[in-house]
Amino acid sequence: MGHALQALPILLRRVKWFNVVALTVTPAVGIYGLRTTPLRPYTLMWAIVFYVISMLGNCAGYHRLWSHRSYNASRPLQFLLLLMGASAVEGSAYWWARGHRSHHRYTDTPLDPHSARRGLLYSHVGWILIKPSVKPGPADITDLQKNGLIQWQHRWFYIIMPIVGYALPAIVAGLGWGDWWGGFYYAGMWRITFVQHSTFCINSLAHYLGDTPFDDKHSPRNHLVTALLTMGEGYHNFHHQFPMDYRNAVMWYQFDPTKWFIAACAALRLASHLRVFPQNEIKKAELAMTLKTLQKVQDTIQWPIHADDLPVISWESFQVEAGERPLLLVSGFIHDVEHFLDEHPGGRALLLSQTGKDATAAFCGGVYEHSNAAHNLLSMMRVGVLYGGVEHVKESSPGERLKIVAT
Repeated sequence: MGHALQALPILLRRVKWFNVVALTVTPAVGIYGLRTTPLRPYTLMWAIVFYVISMLGNCAGYHRLWSHRSYNASRPLQFLLLLMGASAVEGSAYWWARGHRSHHRYTDTPLDPHSARRGLLYSHVGWILIKPSVKPGPADITDLQKNGLIQWQHRWFYIIMPIVGYALPAIVAGLGWGDWWGGFYYAGMWRITFVQHSTFCINSLAHYLGDTPFDDKHSPRNHLVTALLTMGEGYHNFHHQFPMDYRNAVMWYQFDPTKWFIAACAALRLASHLRVFPQNEIKKAELAMTLKTLQKVQDTIQWPIHADDLPVISWESFQVEAGERPLLLVSGFIHDVEHFLDEHPGGRALLLSQTGKDATAAFCGGVYEHSNAAHNLLSMMRVGVLYGGVEHVKESSPGERLKIVAT
């Protein structure tokens, strides 16, 4: 108890009080508006439209353009994206992109500003409310420092942000259909709250929910739910593998409105040089993960004893032992078929007729062209190697030929 009390002043000094106030007052005012101001249909539609605008400012601007340089944007589009991004009230593009580059460079390490290894709550909002014990790792931001528009927004952010984030939603609703307070509460406060937590889900939920079809070295994952919450940023496993690709969703049917927006801007000649990672490398990453998954399945399967681990038996010894139990030779391997006699589809007599003989020709089409499953099953009955047999004839079952070998 005493240690906890001693640590409390240290913890309080680490609290980012401005952020705490911002993230609590905004929804609190929204709740007050919910209780005092009815939500009109036009205001609801405006709040939804403005939510999309703010999210696109974050996702298409702050994230894919300035954090990852996944495409080039004209100056008018850059200016528009900076205003759209400022309306989310998440800091300037310069601050946002600098932190995000650090996140990618040091993913899941102590230098990651919102490492998923520190827990879901911390990666969602804790890193915004509490000063980190370890300073986030450095990242190259020389391009951001040289961008005049980025520096303009950064310099005047605390003037731009109140105008586009708080005043604009009220002005549009007020002048448009006389709902000044509704515009402020719903298109302002509630929109900001939803936008911020949708963005925070990219740092938290996108590192916990879903699968890893491209790489499992780090925590990012793919999931439709996260994509729906984040305007397409939920295909996070793909994004962390190929961060300079302007897409998050690589398949046409996957939900990625940010990708569609960027493509539309390119069609309007507002954007250019949309970067796409080579399809060959994307397929290579997918194949590696598919093989890794298959190898886990493979490790649960019992495989035949390898030739190097079987005893080498001479023809004479094979003849002697075949007189005591049903042994037959196929492709240089000696097989004990005693427990399979009654299960053989062709009957016991056919197997017994091949005892002590080389049944390779009969097994491989002379009597019946056996299936791959039959070859695999026979390989599990190996008990020896004929001297002078598999040293010259390298035979393996179909299953063994497809076996994944770890390197």
